[in-house]
Amino acid sequence: MEQKSNNRIIVALDCDSRAAADDIVGGLGGDCRFYKVGLELLTAAGPGVVEGLVAQGKEVFLDLKLFEIPHSVAGAVRAAGALGVSMVTVHAMGGVGIMSAAVEAAREFPDLRVLALTVVTSMTDADLAAIGVGGATQEQVLRLARLAGEAGCHGVVGSPQEASALRGVLGAEALIVTPGVALPGTSAGEHARAGTPRAAVAAGASHVVVGRGVTRAADPAAAFRRVRADLGQ
Repeated sequence: MEQKSNNRIIVALDCDSRAAADDIVGGLGGDCRFYKVGLELLTAAGPGVVEGLVAQGKEVFLDLKLFEIPHSVAGAVRAAGALGVSMVTVHAMGGVGIMSAAVEAAREFPDLRVLALTVVTSMTDADLAAIGVGGATQEQVLRLARLAGEAGCHGVVGSPQEASALRGVLGAEALIVTPGVALPGTSAGEHARAGTPRAAVAAGASHVVVGRGVTRAADPAAAFRRVRADLGQ
């Protein structure tokens, strides 16, 4: 699991236009090689934004959070693979059938990894209770991670606060991608279960996702370098 720190850092392009995303990517230049494209940017700009990143040699974490019938999920995963993305997400709450369909569809694309979203980082114990899920957040995260392992997923998405427990459940080879990461003294935004880059990786995260702390900084390139420095490089 040894990786250069800048390969561990995924910058979230939570933008409402291709132009805004291009500005961020251009400003970070060769320092950043991994970007997250979520539903906002994909809806606003279409798949061309993904193709553009891949054409520049960037890796793309396509955060679709797929939660549909298995046939539809499989089709979406194949479409993601055809775009050249490195990671795509499926909701673990969909169960083993949906996750297995995603994994099977990804077999056509050797470089595509399927990650299961456990519990979104904005949710708390109270939020889970409100939708009828008993127990603590970490308990639910680990339950879903075990299902993801059974389904053959390459890894999971969880908060920095669950990274250590997830590593214990999933073993050394699994990908553990942690949103909700912010440098000390900066805002974690809507993430209720946050942590620093250094703490997340020390706990077992393979990748950290950083967003506004970099993309909305006065100097995004300098902010990215601070994240990299927090990881020890």
